[in-house]
Amino acid sequence: MAPSITAVILAAGKGTRMKSNKAKVLHEVFFKPMVHHVLDAVSNSQTKDTVLIIGHQKDAVLDTLEAYDCLTVEQKEQLGTGHAVLCSEKMCKNTDHVLILCGDTPLIESATLNTLIDQHLDSKATITLMTTRLENPFGYGRIVQNEQEAVTAIVEQKDASPEQLQINEINAGIYLVRRSFLFEALKQVGTDNSQGEVYLTDIVSIAVNSGQRVERFVHPHPVDVLGVNSRVELAQANTELQMRHNRNLMLAGVTMLAPETIQIEPNCSIGVDCVLEAGVSITGSSRIGKGCVIRRGAVIHRCTIDDEAVIGPNAVLENCSIGSCEHIPPLVHRVG
Repeated sequence: MAPSITAVILAAGKGTRMKSNKAKVLHEVFFKPMVHHVLDAVSNSQTKDTVLIIGHQKDAVLDTLEAYDCLTVEQKEQLGTGHAVLCSEKMCKNTDHVLILCGDTPLIESATLNTLIDQHLDSKATITLMTTRLENPFGYGRIVQNEQEAVTAIVEQKDASPEQLQINEINAGIYLVRRSFLFEALKQVGTDNSQGEVYLTDIVSIAVNSGQRVERFVHPHPVDVLGVNSRVELAQANTELQMRHNRNLMLAGVTMLAPETIQIEPNCSIGVDCVLEAGVSITGSSRIGKGCVIRRGAVIHRCTIDDEAVIGPNAVLENCSIGSCEHIPPLVHRVG
């Protein structure tokens, strides 16, 4: 029987660097709250159950979860990531391993999580932590290793020595931990650090000092695992997710003349041999038939467009049905 894994997603924080009254995990990335992307990745992984740690604007977060099968636990005081995970202890009592990740990492993919899980189970590690390497690691916890390249600790930016600040391998904030170790270790973690918080990262040094096996899973693509902490990073994540989607559409037979400028909501369908020029926007579950040409700057929302139609430059169509081979002139604004 395969070991059971429960995912714990940390989504209780305010996200002060977003400069927003809205909880960080509710900011939209590629047409939905960023925490939904994390929930999607987890639901398509080898995990069995999902626990979402909520806190700041908990009711607003709960209101978005109708489509998701997850348990929620409130972190009533913001006492750090370690404390947030401790809040899930009762929910995890019947699982073998706990996958911990943050609700502000919308670019994480289920394939990455499954590879991490496979490595962890194969190695029989107590902890497997995901890391990546950055040219500029400022702000991230550094992965400290000994001469044999075994992990000895994670040191946060504010607590790092000048030598440790030179390390470019950083903590991606995703862990897979044996449950029997995790919660006992967290109860040993103190708050003797610059933030006065219970650091989740301290479980690594506790594991090392007690002779437990700690493994690294080094992700080669930093963009996939880094969190969203500002409006700039929000825009970057949105661009990355849109380009992933556009690439899949192009591989499926859609021509895009400037894919980096084209916005397509994921619940829209685009037929083969369509040609989309720069600046096109297609949203609202629109359905585009085969062989259509959508000229530069056209905006299409909640429309059905039959095969081989041509939509002129900068046309705006809302709630419309366009017939097969029909030509829509430039600059038309049509509301169905």
